[in-house]
Amino acid sequence: MPRVSTDRLAARRQQILDGARACFTRHGYEGATVRRLEEATGLSRGAIFHHFRDKEALFLALAEQDAQRMADIVAEQGLVQVMRLLVTAPETQDWAGTFLEVARRGRTEPAFREHWAAHAEALTAATRSRLERQAAAGILRDDVPVPVLARYLELVLEGLASYLATGRPTDGLAAVLDVVEHAVRR
Repeated sequence: MPRVSTDRLAARRQQILDGARACFTRHGYEGATVRRLEEATGLSRGAIFHHFRDKEALFLALAEQDAQRMADIVAEQGLVQVMRLLVTAPETQDWAGTFLEVARRGRTEPAFREHWAAHAEALTAATRSRLERQAAAGILRDDVPVPVLARYLELVLEGLASYLATGRPTDGLAAVLDVVEHAVRR
């Protein structure tokens, strides 16, 4: 039996994650049935679950990947930029649906919330690190501690995500995000 290259396995795994992301975003965790996952990925359940133990493992791998992508944006451009991308180009931010589903499951499933806490810390750490660099450069206001500013930005992000999830209009949100950004700067 021929061996499959590591690159091919990684590509297949990413194909599954990309299809699953679309499926979870469209149908939510509960609505993303195995049949829908097969349709979204173009693969059989055997192919999907060869790479992932079960639907939960698939969702967690996807959520971890998306959290890292968000943390990378935060490290480079800041948490407000994540929010701007959600508002101005949601179709290019395919991690937004995963973010919303993680928030929902974290609210309703204690075991998931406990498991996810370590991964959520990566976004918090990236936010704090960037804010500390900005504070050292004299860009941030100095009357509020960095951890408070980080928590403020995280709460705004979560509120924005909830707002967007309801399908409400996005006009005027760029100006709101300008206010958020100015609230943390000197």
